[in-house]
Amino acid sequence: METRTETFKQNSEKALKTPSLKLAIKKATTRFKTLRKQSLASIQNVDLLRDKIRKIKEDAINNLDHYLAMLEKSVIAAGGKVHWAKDGRDAAEIIAKIAVDNGVKRIVKGKSMVSEEINLNEVLINKGEHVVETDLGEYIIQLAGETPSHIIAPAIHKTKEDVSKLFTEKLGIERTDEVEKLTATARKTLREEFCAADMGITGVNFAIAETGSVVVVENEGNGRLSTTMPKIHIALMGMEKVIPSLEDLGYFLKILARSATGQKMSTYVSVITGARKCNESDGPEQFHLVILDNGRSRILADRDMKESLYCIRCGACLNICPVFNNIGGHAYGWVYPGPIGSVITPQYVGLETAKMLPFASTLCGACHEVCPVKIKIPHLLLKLRSRVSEQADNADTKRNLKERIIMRLWTNSLKSRFMYELLTSVGAFFTGLFSKNGKIKSLPSVLSGWTDERDFPLMAEKSFRKRWEEIKND
Repeated sequence: METRTETFKQNSEKALKTPSLKLAIKKATTRFKTLRKQSLASIQNVDLLRDKIRKIKEDAINNLDHYLAMLEKSVIAAGGKVHWAKDGRDAAEIIAKIAVDNGVKRIVKGKSMVSEEINLNEVLINKGEHVVETDLGEYIIQLAGETPSHIIAPAIHKTKEDVSKLFTEKLGIERTDEVEKLTATARKTLREEFCAADMGITGVNFAIAETGSVVVVENEGNGRLSTTMPKIHIALMGMEKVIPSLEDLGYFLKILARSATGQKMSTYVSVITGARKCNESDGPEQFHLVILDNGRSRILADRDMKESLYCIRCGACLNICPVFNNIGGHAYGWVYPGPIGSVITPQYVGLETAKMLPFASTLCGACHEVCPVKIKIPHLLLKLRSRVSEQADNADTKRNLKERIIMRLWTNSLKSRFMYELLTSVGAFFTGLFSKNGKIKSLPSVLSGWTDERDFPLMAEKSFRKRWEEIKND
């Protein structure tokens, strides 16, 4: 996937000027947030559950070498094969070789963000393979020639009118805005792909070290068809997806769907252990597990950032984030958007390349509040911001000098009661000149960035200190 993180500011400005994009995103995320709140309310002591799964992930990440070795041994014992990939190119070549060696011509794919991370489709298509995404959202964006804009809802940025136009152009159907007809069209087309496929490729939600099982969680049945109908199943996973035991899985399943879409449980939860056994009626003849590093070991070695490997990719932090809700996923410029993307993308593509992303946050703390694993995302963003400042090169000297001067003046004003009260009074008067109906609508010149896309409340006419003195005197 092309990296466009360096143009985050331009990407964001373009997104903010697209009202239909904001409308589509907010409609979906509002629904996810409402359903999440309702479904979590049915769990007693949800914070204890979150503490439990955090502890499991902490153990798995701190002992990753042990659990990965156990996973490999268990997969082989179950009749599967394990492949280790140092980076994205390595992983794509491993999968392409398996396809060539087995005479594969048609491939169906279940949803996999890791495959987006390594540009897998592009590699396979260049090798002459016919590759089709089978998750409805992924299928839509594949037809559109786009990339996912959300971790769990890849086509969240598209309205039903967008999809109708796309299907008319690409699939030759009559124009319709009826969701049922659009879905039926996709189902019919994809069923034909499943029947003709030689290989199925899926992501992995969890890999269980003790049994060698991989777990695929989805709502459409496409993952199950991708893993059972073709003669070869390849599961592609980031190495952080391993958990110790089958017992641990139950804790994660109890909260994953609730955090992601507000469901108590996803419609399909497939626990796949090796290739088809002789007494089984369906399943692949070959099972391959590709375990990808691609920078994860570097994160593992970073004491400050290691916690970001706890992420279970539920997308809850995206749904709650005010920044994501206004600009969508494509503005972030790489595979993983939103708060967690602002943490892990700089670590994958390089901090210099993605130095703007740690600042793509209000630091309101909502992402930490909703994270099922209680990842301290604001804390990690602050760590990355500090590193960006430390690594600023000579080209940024003037900007940094300007920032230092402004911050020094602000610091000195806070040290002086007189200066602080003077500045706040002047500020209240000045912003009042640009107010309408109790809101600051449009500030001039260099200050306009604060009000171009939002209204600000007026500054208080009286400071807290004055109000407190008045209350005391009363």
